[in-house]
Amino acid sequence: MGTESESMLQLAAEAFQSKNFDLAADIYECQLAGHGDPGSRQELMVKRADALAFGGKFTEAFDVYRQASEPERLRPVHLSKLIEYLSGSIGRQEGGDGLNGTQRRGEEDGAAAARCPGLGAAGSGYEDFSCRVCLSFLFEPVTLPCGHCFCKKCLERERKEKERPVVCKECGDSSGAADLQTYRVNVVLSSLLAKWFPTLHRAGLLRREGNGLYAERKMEAALEKYNQAVLIAPMDHILFSNRSQILSSLRRYEKALRDAEMACRLMPQWSKGHVRKAQALVSLGRTEEALREYLVCLSIEPDCRVAKTEAHRLLSDLLTPVTDQVPEHISDYSNAHLSFRDHVKNSINTPHQIFSPSLFSSASSLSPTPLTPKRTEGDEVRGQGKLAVRRLDHCFLLKRKRRSSEEEGGQERRDDHKRAKSAEGPDPLSSAAGDVLDPTDLECSLCMRLFYEPVATSCGHTFCLRCLERCLDHNPKCPLCKEELSEYLVQRQYCKTVLTESLISKYLPSEFIERQKIHQEEMAEFSNLNKNVPIFVCTMAFPTVPCPLHIFEPCYRLMIRRCMETGTNSFGMCLADNVKGFADYGCLLEIRDVKFFSDGRSVVDTIGRRRFKVVQHSERDGYNTADIEYLEDVKEEGLAERELRTLHDTVYDQALVWVNSLKPEQKERIEGHFGPMPQKDSELQDSPNGPSWCWWLLAVLPLEGRAQLPFLALTSLKDRLSGIRKVLLFMAHSKHR
Repeated sequence: MGTESESMLQLAAEAFQSKNFDLAADIYECQLAGHGDPGSRQELMVKRADALAFGGKFTEAFDVYRQASEPERLRPVHLSKLIEYLSGSIGRQEGGDGLNGTQRRGEEDGAAAARCPGLGAAGSGYEDFSCRVCLSFLFEPVTLPCGHCFCKKCLERERKEKERPVVCKECGDSSGAADLQTYRVNVVLSSLLAKWFPTLHRAGLLRREGNGLYAERKMEAALEKYNQAVLIAPMDHILFSNRSQILSSLRRYEKALRDAEMACRLMPQWSKGHVRKAQALVSLGRTEEALREYLVCLSIEPDCRVAKTEAHRLLSDLLTPVTDQVPEHISDYSNAHLSFRDHVKNSINTPHQIFSPSLFSSASSLSPTPLTPKRTEGDEVRGQGKLAVRRLDHCFLLKRKRRSSEEEGGQERRDDHKRAKSAEGPDPLSSAAGDVLDPTDLECSLCMRLFYEPVATSCGHTFCLRCLERCLDHNPKCPLCKEELSEYLVQRQYCKTVLTESLISKYLPSEFIERQKIHQEEMAEFSNLNKNVPIFVCTMAFPTVPCPLHIFEPCYRLMIRRCMETGTNSFGMCLADNVKGFADYGCLLEIRDVKFFSDGRSVVDTIGRRRFKVVQHSERDGYNTADIEYLEDVKEEGLAERELRTLHDTVYDQALVWVNSLKPEQKERIEGHFGPMPQKDSELQDSPNGPSWCWWLLAVLPLEGRAQLPFLALTSLKDRLSGIRKVLLFMAHSKHR
């Protein structure tokens, strides 16, 4: 029997997952008949109610939820599906058409922006300077390793509240942010924004001072700071939200509600504003309105812990049966509570009715802030651990009272806007884009030129990417503050600061184009593999043969990096020469992989590609360069070609004899470094360098570099094979001796 019941419950869960909610509800109803245990019955009733709710039968679902709460109060785990359904319904309605949702909100937002242009966050002229966490003007900007900028306080709050590494709201990256112990303000951007937008920067300073006073529990002083900030920036939703919290701490709940409503009106898609509004509504005893706001918050940010916890609690209060023990002075509370439930059940037959704009939609928060209706003592009831539920008539009269107070509230806000606008003066954005803009504000302190591919270090300083890398070649510390930057040398993941680069390209277009042109010309010059080719003066290298290198000198760090930046991934290798600096013949190496270390060193895996002859020796930025011409073997034909093949086969067999005569440990070391000896090529003259086994053998033969160099210069395969045969004969003769 138990197995059959488990199978049916599994079937019901699968039906729910596949959105066959009617079938899931029927199965749970059948299973209820066979369960006498109160705990099991409550679980099944909740699951049946969930299926009914998701199936659109909310009236029946409400009855089942209420029945499930009778034996024991519903816990948050029981209400998670209901919360998901309610917040999801709000989100779906917000995506609807007409003036009931986004369109009307957009029009009203536009009107608000027109009253005070340039203030606010995205959509009001400051899209380039807004933080994606708080949706407000960037204050004390911090640049994450991914290159995106956010307010310092926002990042600290995110890390503290979510107890996990900060995830970038722009790109979703968290790899670099997890390693940051402290968030350092981007010095260039911070000073730039303070210079371009002094008014908003001043409002940010006042906000910071107010937060400090609030932390010290100096509420009145904190409120005064925020009052000053609101006068300066009357369209900043953060200021109204924080002032709402201060007013709630001072028990001025009506004013706290008005500020929270203003925050929601200014930024409807900011979840924290709806949390503030809900908290103020709870303090005023307006529980069902608070629940709506928490649900709106969850439709915007499903992971908001505060909204989820409070929505669970309020919904549990709503569904909990009314006790028989009621004090005399509130004897009508039970009837009011039950009548509200009847109203809910009778008026929400479909999800659309639940979330009409006047009740559950966040769009209603965009209407002018109402003067809160007067409330009688009987309207608020405080039971044992339960928040009060307003009378049913207040729910119906709210919209009418809001309309009647619209004119008075609107006049009050217009007066505030007039005072604020007179204090603000001209539009700061126009000022910033005009007289205040100075290219020297965006110059690299190392090259004294306009930033190109700007990167911000963990200590908050900004440099051109190439400038920073060249400095780190010599010292793994910040060029300005000398803070350790070894992690950059290991990761080599320099991400451009998106905001800085976008400011340059948008507001300094001509300077940016000129700077870009200079860089492109430099890259074109570096990518030429005939003129000024970088030369690593070290050892002998041969075509097709691996050549691992240990790079530690600053000049060669720069050289390897440039080879990779240009995309050629190639440089020349030559022996040293006491007279000319390096030999007249060499081999072009191709970089296959680079492994970096924390002290700046690197191991570079390269392989030989083409032989060359040096035409002209030169030098650049501390390393050698050369104009070169490439060498190719002269092809033989007819009788000469047949003689060449015979010689080739003979020398190859001699080479195999020598290789096989090596001690096992010697052979193992050679093959570990250079790989096994290549097979004979089917066509001797297909490659301009000749057979690859010849070069492998020259690399492993115990010859000095000076003895190997002539083989690299030969363009006759016959001469090269003849030379190799002589060496092998000498080796064999020496061994027998």
